[in-house]
Amino acid sequence: MRVTPCQAALAGAISLNLLLLFCAWRGPGRSPPSCRPPRSVPGVTVLLRDFEDFDNDLAGTARSFASLPVPVLVAAEAAPYPPVPLPAGVRLLPLRPVADRPPPLAHPELHVHTRHVALVPDGTRAVPGLLERMRDVLEQGPSDTRLVAAPVGSVPLRCLELRMEPRVWTARYGTGAPGVCRAVEGPAVLLLRTRDLFALPFPLARPAPTAIFVQAVLRGWGLRVVPAAFPVSRRPPVSPHNHWKAENLAESRRRRLMRDLGIKREVLADGRERWYGCSKETARCFGTVHARTPQYLLAGRWTPPCCLRALRETARHVVGALEAAGVRYWLEGGSLLGAARLGDIIPWDYDVDLGIYREDVGKCRWLAAAAAGEPVEDAEGFLWEKAAEGDFYRVHYSRSNRLHVDLWPFYPRGGVMTKDTWLGHPQDVEFPESFLQPRVPMAFAGFTAMAPNNARAFLELKFGPGAIENPEYPNPDVKRLGQD
Repeated sequence: MRVTPCQAALAGAISLNLLLLFCAWRGPGRSPPSCRPPRSVPGVTVLLRDFEDFDNDLAGTARSFASLPVPVLVAAEAAPYPPVPLPAGVRLLPLRPVADRPPPLAHPELHVHTRHVALVPDGTRAVPGLLERMRDVLEQGPSDTRLVAAPVGSVPLRCLELRMEPRVWTARYGTGAPGVCRAVEGPAVLLLRTRDLFALPFPLARPAPTAIFVQAVLRGWGLRVVPAAFPVSRRPPVSPHNHWKAENLAESRRRRLMRDLGIKREVLADGRERWYGCSKETARCFGTVHARTPQYLLAGRWTPPCCLRALRETARHVVGALEAAGVRYWLEGGSLLGAARLGDIIPWDYDVDLGIYREDVGKCRWLAAAAAGEPVEDAEGFLWEKAAEGDFYRVHYSRSNRLHVDLWPFYPRGGVMTKDTWLGHPQDVEFPESFLQPRVPMAFAGFTAMAPNNARAFLELKFGPGAIENPEYPNPDVKRLGQD
């Protein structure tokens, strides 16, 4: 395209004006503003996170640390109520999203400018120089050290080992080596780099120590403990009502945290267990299963331990009812496979299968009632019903929780056990009645159940050679065991 002398003169004039404007804006010795976030500065910011609105020492704790002086932030869903008179310079970091404002933690560097941050429990009192000592331990320690803990009060911290088992939804605690831990027991100040804290998916979840420890272990972070302690304030005894409120809130927060972290069971160092998954009063942990592949398998996990516990309880109850009524039954399909391989339910299975003689259905009052077409709840809250998919029965853990045992009615025909409903599973085949003559006891899910007399031959008839030694997911076309 040809440029006329007039167009060239106009373009030159515009360029010259832009250059003059840039020089005037930049000025002597000035550099243009950066779009990057502000760099962190040396120092430690104190974050006060774990406290109760209705009973706290927030003002005293904030005042003590602000006097060092260090920056102090109170992190809470909303401003404490009743209002707390915070000292001058102590800021509130509201965490609850508000529709007309940016997400509160979208840019944490706008709130915390220092390179390090300390999560301080309510009621802690500052010790000059101790935060700096903790920072030095962090920076001078091994490369994997990302956390430093110091006790609050006169009782030393108990060092704990913490092993995360995400596939089975479990956090397992044990006694740790002194000085080098994965978690600690007891009130503690936790110090870490600011960038590390806000790189976590749940940086300010409560209870803060547990949230930090679990996320740190999943990332392979090391934790060092310093023996020097922060004092704790003297406070009047908590009223019984406030104690009850605090305990209930702590339990609900812990359950919310475990749900967010994907933990259904904690095994404590003393062997006790805490459960956070489903129960008889709730729905099970997973929805309808499609293509014999539960959603948790696609996520790289196995059956939640609460669901396995409910299946074991349901299987024991059903077997007891069948035996008491004289109903001939046997372990079937994947349940027999689990018994032969592990003496238990396969860790990724989602139901229990039992075969029964069809002619014995009437012997059990609960089966007879279900066969008549009406679901019936027994005295212990298990729900017996005829399955909608065909001529078989289901016993659910409860009306709310649909974890279940399937009861498959077989009948002999010419020495072969057959049935009227086939769901198209590869292992769903007829078999010689001789496998049941006699039936034999077999360990399963914490009790003894009856099984075919040659479990290996029975299973290889149904699943193929090497079925016991070669575990596989229910539908390898969707997900194979080796893909995890």
